[in-house]
Amino acid sequence: MQKGADLDLPYLTMEEDAFAADPFPHFKKAREEHPWLARWHLGYVVTDYQATRDIFAMEDKMSMMYDGIVDIMDAHDTPWGEFQKRHMLSMMGDPHKRLRDILAPYFTPRQANIHRPLMQRVIKELLDEWVPKKAFDFEEFASFFPITVMCRLIGADPKVIPGLRSAMEAIGLSTSMDKRWLPAMQEGVITMENFVDDLVADRRANPRTGEEPDLLDLLMQSHDSDELTYRELADVLIFLFVAGYDTSKNMLTLTMRLLIDRPEIYKRCAEDHEYSRLVVEESFRYASTTSNQRILEEDIVYNDVLLEKGSIVWFTLSVAMHDPRYADDFETFDPDRDRTNRHIGFGLGPHICLGQYIARAQIHEGLHEIARRMPNPRTTGAQGYRPFPGTWGIRGLPIEFDQAEEDVTA
Repeated sequence: MQKGADLDLPYLTMEEDAFAADPFPHFKKAREEHPWLARWHLGYVVTDYQATRDIFAMEDKMSMMYDGIVDIMDAHDTPWGEFQKRHMLSMMGDPHKRLRDILAPYFTPRQANIHRPLMQRVIKELLDEWVPKKAFDFEEFASFFPITVMCRLIGADPKVIPGLRSAMEAIGLSTSMDKRWLPAMQEGVITMENFVDDLVADRRANPRTGEEPDLLDLLMQSHDSDELTYRELADVLIFLFVAGYDTSKNMLTLTMRLLIDRPEIYKRCAEDHEYSRLVVEESFRYASTTSNQRILEEDIVYNDVLLEKGSIVWFTLSVAMHDPRYADDFETFDPDRDRTNRHIGFGLGPHICLGQYIARAQIHEGLHEIARRMPNPRTTGAQGYRPFPGTWGIRGLPIEFDQAEEDVTA
């Protein structure tokens, strides 16, 4: 048995901006030097799909590292730092299970399907507004979709969206651990805290009567019955906005970028609603947005390597399936491929993404309608990238497109 600290492991320069533009060759080279483990300046990096699944199965020997992130960012006793230490993803064990059990009934596959008509209405309304422009930044457009759906689910006026977008963008950079973004993250948390405080206060002052309870009503009922403290209620609302915004917006933008180079697949998305769902799943396999990290609470042994207690371990879920060991012809974007090894873009274990079914439905409905209304998209300029690791994705995707017949004759 060897200690990880004694191994000559490949080093991944994930802190460099250029890494985010094309991480795949870096991981390919790392796997050639060691089949499942690499190093970064902030700990170990698990580079292999099966190793990720196997080590996640030992999650009882790990803890979340949000306190550690706050240490690294030197942000204790700040709004962002305190939010990082208390939000849902920072919890382990019984506290996490209690909160997740309260929320889980609102995020089942059945609930996601119930919300599909809402998702369809929202994307159609957005396309009615944006398609006449004939050219725009697709990432900006995509950002309005999940946040508008969330506003409708909790009864907030979508007019608040322009004031919240930059806040959620900033908070989404939290796990990049780059101090350049800290001032924006602090401001973002303050903006979101003020928003949810006002939202709850307004609902108290103006209760909805004669209507089915919406998500905000249900969460407030949990607070009134002492299942949630007020701080937990407010933090859950912030978490739901930020988490839902990042995943759906970034994945929809990544998918559009992939399909611009694959026009026949894009055209079929317009024609075939079910095929669009397969395209979404293939997008998550090919390049999703998520990395997870844990701190080892005790030594663990995997494949005859001992990873030491106290180590930070990174799981790069976003690239795990871009690997010939687990996907035939892995560099080919093939929605019809065999999915024996399912992607892990939503995470694993007790912290698997709570909103995965809503995200899947939302991206599915959005992609189908976008392809139907915006034929022949093409890029008109360079795109940037969000930091890797963290919530990876494209930053800015300028496009132009033809107009669908219904928009030409409207």
